[in-house]
Amino acid sequence: MDTTTPPLASIGIDIGKDVFHGVGFGTNGKIAFRRKIKRLALVEIFKKLPPSIVGMEACLSAHFVSRALRQLGHQPRIIPAIYVKPFVKGQKNDYNDAEAIAEAALRPNLRVVREKTQDQFDLQALHRVRSRLVSQRTATINQIRAFLIEQGITVRTEARALRNSLLAILENRQDEISSRMRGLITDLYEDWTFLDERIETIAGEIDQIGEKEANCRRLMSVPGIGPLISTAVVSAIGTGEAFERGRDFGAWLGLVPRQYSTGGRSILGRISKRGSKYLRTLFIQAANVILMRPHNWERFSFGAWLRNAAPRLHRNKLATALANKLARIAWSILRNEKTFDVPRHEAMAI
Repeated sequence: MDTTTPPLASIGIDIGKDVFHGVGFGTNGKIAFRRKIKRLALVEIFKKLPPSIVGMEACLSAHFVSRALRQLGHQPRIIPAIYVKPFVKGQKNDYNDAEAIAEAALRPNLRVVREKTQDQFDLQALHRVRSRLVSQRTATINQIRAFLIEQGITVRTEARALRNSLLAILENRQDEISSRMRGLITDLYEDWTFLDERIETIAGEIDQIGEKEANCRRLMSVPGIGPLISTAVVSAIGTGEAFERGRDFGAWLGLVPRQYSTGGRSILGRISKRGSKYLRTLFIQAANVILMRPHNWERFSFGAWLRNAAPRLHRNKLATALANKLARIAWSILRNEKTFDVPRHEAMAI
């Protein structure tokens, strides 16, 4: 690839750790070049190419590469892998993948991933670290319970009950627990305490960001939505420009029924569970918090809908439907830059 490269319609990049594979299509629809590109040489090579559409799959470093190419005058498009797969021809290899990406990037109605800012990445990293620490804490608690059960000792559910009684159990039942096992459980308890401190520190940082960020403050006016959900939404979708309407955001979260329709007959199944599992879980938790307080429903603009739906829907279906409604409200708030019609303090938030 040099300055003599003919006009290009699109370029597909298959991103790797150290080596990228690029395939470019000319304006005549034929392949103009195929080349391996070292990561460190990417910018220098694309400086020599005429501005064109550059497609890449949504993966690690895709947003970084997209920002770098945009600064060079190109039009980067980050494409979900599921939309690239139909264009793959022949065997699975890097060049075929790059060619499929280049073809997919030319589709005018293709949904692409919006490029994230560095602030969004930082906020998303906080959420991912917190999620990992919570999983580790749960695993630690479960392991402590398992070791106690092996010794014939059971503790009622809830982490608080185990925390309050664990040291007393180790002290008073030394005849049932060996010294080695007691030492292991004590070490696990220290791990538990350390994880609690880490989680509280990160949660405090998330709360501070939520109070400072304007979009997060507006989202927290929605019943059930607190700093955790508001910052998670902003880190994932920014101002929601990637979606044309609220129902698209709900579908991206996987909160809508899976559809299988043919011959004019529509068949709706369980929720699709596509998209962000983390955000979907948070919205369903927020919905469950609202359902626990039916005396507050009339305060919300969707209270009448909730009253009518509650008798005819199973609790889990009702929670999912309400989570979908909250997600659509959240998208509308981000796009219109308005707050919800209920003051923040009138609903408990997650």
